[in-house]
Amino acid sequence: MRSKLLCVPAALVMCVSVNAFAQDYPATNKTITFVLPYAAGGPTDKAARDLAQSMSKAMGGHSIVIDNAAGASGSIGANKVAKAAPDGYTLLFTHIAQATLPSFFRNLPYNVEKDFEYLGLVSENPMNLIGRPSLPANNMAELVSWINANKGKINISNAGPGSASHLCGMLFQSTLKVDMTSVPYKGTAPAMTDLIGGQVDLMCDQTTTTIPQIEGKKVKSFAVTTPTRLSSPVLKDMPTMQEAGLKDFTVTIWQGLYAPKGTPAAVLKKLNDALKVAVKDPEFIRKQDAGGASVINDARNDPAGHKAFVMSEVAKWAPIIKAAGVYAD
Repeated sequence: MRSKLLCVPAALVMCVSVNAFAQDYPATNKTITFVLPYAAGGPTDKAARDLAQSMSKAMGGHSIVIDNAAGASGSIGANKVAKAAPDGYTLLFTHIAQATLPSFFRNLPYNVEKDFEYLGLVSENPMNLIGRPSLPANNMAELVSWINANKGKINISNAGPGSASHLCGMLFQSTLKVDMTSVPYKGTAPAMTDLIGGQVDLMCDQTTTTIPQIEGKKVKSFAVTTPTRLSSPVLKDMPTMQEAGLKDFTVTIWQGLYAPKGTPAAVLKKLNDALKVAVKDPEFIRKQDAGGASVINDARNDPAGHKAFVMSEVAKWAPIIKAAGVYAD
């Protein structure tokens, strides 16, 4: 008697294996890695570590580590994740650069829209326009008057091409329709040092770095970049850019989590569920508040809302970056 062969379609085998993999995720013997495309010690690094702790707790104590893969304005780390195995163990934690690098780089080695699965936004940091202590202006009205009276003579520092301070500075110039000399530094610390010393006139940076200098009366503060005033004791009386007459001037440096394209849907759901639990963790919220950041708790925590928001940010920044003529190969 001839035996009968049982033929199982390859697609069904694949489906079964993917489902089994998703059920076992995360495996107890495998560590989840957040690739952070920046050096340790900055506000995005802190947010990544805080989220890793809270998501680990939400996933039953599963190990989550940080890999600081800095370089090329964040594109090296992002590309590392774009090319990683889509198994849920290598994730990208990055900030607004996800929306701006496509315009900064002529030959970005990955596609922001097509090479990632969007998991959700996590938090955002407001920005703050500050000036050297010897600046003659003491409020936004006086500052705008001083800028208009000194066109061609003003410089504005930043932490390097593509940095948060660079973006905010470009938007400030674009909104005022005034060209300033952009002075790039290798990081926020040297840019702040020269601002305090009076070598440069202005800087726009995250409140996590400006608040200590304002408290120490080492710089002058003019406005914040959020739609409403901040609750920070140091900045609660500081007007917004929009209150100062700069219509639609809103900049926040947001952070989000991404997986390589093709990661199984069931794995993505487990990661997104853990992220949603993490952003409601009182300890995570406390840590973000202490650093001047706000935890995101809206539709942008969902993959679809996250991706729609990032694509809107790509569209927002592209013409500003193009007009500034700042590119990298």
